[in-house]
Amino acid sequence: MQNISWQDGQPFSDTFGDVYFSRDSGLEETWHVFLRQNQLPERFAALAAHQHFTIGETGFGTGLNFLCAWQCFQQYAPVGARLHYISVEKFPLTPRDLTQALALWPELAPLAQVFCAQYCALPNGWHRMLFDQGRIVLTLIIGDAVESLEALDAYVDAWFLDGFSPAKNPEMWNPRLFNAMALHSEPGATLATFTSAGFVRRGLQDAGFQVERVPGFGSKRQMSRGVLPTPVSERPWSAPWFAKPSTAPRQEKTAIVIGGGISGAASAYSLALRGWSVTLIERHAQLASEASGNPQGILYARLSAHAPPLSQLTLSGYLYTVGLLRRLLPQSDETWRNCGLLQLAQDQDEFDKQQALLASGIAGDLIQALNPTDASACAGVELTHGGLFFPQGGWLYPAALVAKLCAQPGIQLKTSTTALELDYNPEHRHWIALGEQGPIAVGSVVILAGGADSTAFDATQHLPVKRIRGQISQAPATAASQKLKTVLCGAGYIAPARAGLHCLGASFKFNADHLDISAQEHGENLEMLDQAAPSLYRALGAASLDTQQMKGRAAYRTTSPDYMPIVGPVAHHQAFMESYRDLTRDASLQLTAPTPWVPGLYINAAHGSRGMVSAPISGEILAAYINNEPAPLAKPLMDTMHPNRFWVRELSRGKRDRRY
Repeated sequence: MQNISWQDGQPFSDTFGDVYFSRDSGLEETWHVFLRQNQLPERFAALAAHQHFTIGETGFGTGLNFLCAWQCFQQYAPVGARLHYISVEKFPLTPRDLTQALALWPELAPLAQVFCAQYCALPNGWHRMLFDQGRIVLTLIIGDAVESLEALDAYVDAWFLDGFSPAKNPEMWNPRLFNAMALHSEPGATLATFTSAGFVRRGLQDAGFQVERVPGFGSKRQMSRGVLPTPVSERPWSAPWFAKPSTAPRQEKTAIVIGGGISGAASAYSLALRGWSVTLIERHAQLASEASGNPQGILYARLSAHAPPLSQLTLSGYLYTVGLLRRLLPQSDETWRNCGLLQLAQDQDEFDKQQALLASGIAGDLIQALNPTDASACAGVELTHGGLFFPQGGWLYPAALVAKLCAQPGIQLKTSTTALELDYNPEHRHWIALGEQGPIAVGSVVILAGGADSTAFDATQHLPVKRIRGQISQAPATAASQKLKTVLCGAGYIAPARAGLHCLGASFKFNADHLDISAQEHGENLEMLDQAAPSLYRALGAASLDTQQMKGRAAYRTTSPDYMPIVGPVAHHQAFMESYRDLTRDASLQLTAPTPWVPGLYINAAHGSRGMVSAPISGEILAAYINNEPAPLAKPLMDTMHPNRFWVRELSRGKRDRRY
């Protein structure tokens, strides 16, 4: 977080020794430097109803530029157009400082209030927030500006260069940054910056921008603005198997989503926000009938000190889901509670891992270390172990979120319906989902989001997934157990009571082939509770509970061999293996043959036990692929989730004839 002081009521960066905005009028400065010099009012007004416009910014600061751009877009852009705002900030403000800074501008108060309700202490990484029913999309990246822009999967229409003065922060203003801007710019992209420094203008010109000096704002005599007249002709090689499929204009924006759990609901929701007509097909009579059907799920970011891709995804997805819940679903004892989550350090190994995580700084201010005394006070029950507290965590009734997502206008539900086959019509460029009685739905795009069943179709049968049985147990709350104030998580978990019952679990059975309720697994869940919180075990009277009579629920979690979700476009397996067969002799070859995509077919599956955290952000990933919009995550991270990763590994290891 940024260290700031307040001078004459305005924020001042102690780190860089510089102001955040003009002392004359920060609001007018933003309009003059960034909005007018990029001609945003005119360009917003010229958008078609289905178009999106993308702004890229270096230096988010107080968020003033973002709110001004949002306000301008509301004023000039047609209904149906969308604004993507991508901003990089290495030293984010605390929520308190940001709120205080934005309070300087009463005319922005309605937008500032909505924004500050979603803003929290953000760790390094990519964070997506939606506003104005998804019409305004903020992707706020906490990290180094150069590295972040190089990892973009987006093309920008207008740039705001608003870091601290080049004299104060020279590391940001360098040729790598300017080249990254050019690589991720649309033809005709514009830029504006308060600085008129010669080396900045020359660096931008070397990257391909045409730059000129124009009058600055207030006491600043000159500033710079520019345009990229032609796209960059020579681009670094990138793996074609992880590229976006070409998105030729479709005759209609219609989609079929197969699967009515959190993956399907999130995928349908993200498309419906963008004006798509979606038919969601669920084979059960009710939505959220399988892995998303538990009475309580936990909002949890299980992290590693080494920040592998799964931890990066977990952080971004965790905060996205929390923001989604805050926007869509009022808290109640039936829907969800932001009661926090305590990850207990039950043994020395877990304690060491938690200490390494704290030392790494990966989670920033998202977690708090608590000793046993403080942990007991936080939880409301006596604990023998301390741990890490996640204030944004809590519990969720998954079916409530699924229902809310599917209530978005544009989504049609077809329950008690099974899609047995998918047939593609190349002449009309659409898919037909077929059931026992014939056609069920027609759409130009299909998203498979039915867990392990997503690989039941010809195009996806080669994708490796495995099913892991999990059983939760429900125990009646007692007067003593209702003192529990937060979710406890160790080898298992227990949540504060919902509808008079505590939910605890869950078992992991890798080779189970049934979903019958098991008294033995109830016993295992109770044993995990005894090890984590003996006082709570006693408060529940767990020793006297009849495991034969306990309520519970079993379902299959679907995972992949590397435990990353499978999210993205689907390729023709046999044609893929032929196109890139040379990787079997040299895995470092930079092949350029285009990927043989299955037109309009995507998958959102294999989220394991992290579905509430990773599935919603994956809906945004698929919407970015399908609509050719800026992605919510860094491209290298999305590549680790891509369906084609398994086939590339097979080829690279010389195993063309063997399943992964």
